[in-house]
Amino acid sequence: MKKDISAHLAVLSANLIFSVNFSIVKYVTPSLIKPFGLNLLRVLVTTSLLWLLGSFAIRATKIQRNHILLFILCGITGVTINQLLFIKGLSITYSSHAALLMLCTPILITIIAFFILKEKLPALRVFGLGVGIAGAILLISSKKSTGIGEHIVLGDIMIILNAISYAFYFVLAKPLMQTYSAINVMRWVFTFGTLFIIPFGWVEFTVIPWSDFSLMDYAAITFVVLAATFLAYYLNAYGLQQLVAAATGAYIYLHPVFATSFASVFLNERISANEVIAAILIFSGVYLVNRKFP
Repeated sequence: MKKDISAHLAVLSANLIFSVNFSIVKYVTPSLIKPFGLNLLRVLVTTSLLWLLGSFAIRATKIQRNHILLFILCGITGVTINQLLFIKGLSITYSSHAALLMLCTPILITIIAFFILKEKLPALRVFGLGVGIAGAILLISSKKSTGIGEHIVLGDIMIILNAISYAFYFVLAKPLMQTYSAINVMRWVFTFGTLFIIPFGWVEFTVIPWSDFSLMDYAAITFVVLAATFLAYYLNAYGLQQLVAAATGAYIYLHPVFATSFASVFLNERISANEVIAAILIFSGVYLVNRKFP
């Protein structure tokens, strides 16, 4: 029971960080750092920290030869494609669009896990997914974006593809989490993923204007690199070890709830009746998806 509670708290914390990250990424890129340059910075720092942290672990870092291909696939889907498409897509579309489109992830995880991992798909879990999505759509639709950008559609497509890639990562990583520690899985996944990101982000990484940044700029970059990459990924990996893939992914429903809460506290925005109803629907959906079934 205690492991289940800690796993849920870990995933909840990770998604809280991810929710804040939607706004901070928009602040950092493309005005401070170009998207692919930011991607490379994120994965280089995170990979280094994971190997440093792993050096204190008791369990060996060696991976089985028959798992190498699976680690590579996890690196490509969970780091390379996920990071590149998310940051680039978010930089040219609305945060609200990205938050809504990322809700495709739990549905995709559930479907993929059903076929690949043979996880159960009872009717109540399907109903929970529907309730959560309904709440998220109600919440985001109450916040209307203004202005139309010429790259909005391209950004939205990138976010959708990112959601598909991340769903595959969740499912592919699940068997690895049963064999290796979260640290072992994450450092190898990031190691392989980083190798494929370097060709895309090297040029933009080398022209980052470090001397032009203010203290606030450095704080925002640090959050994106450390909290929203290293810490959030580790918390999600820990949760994935203890929970079914669909339950872990379902916490993405909370992104709009958290975003609305932050706006209410820091921007003095009023919370409408629709947003309260949406929050109730989202939490109900997460509860139903996370219920254990015989």
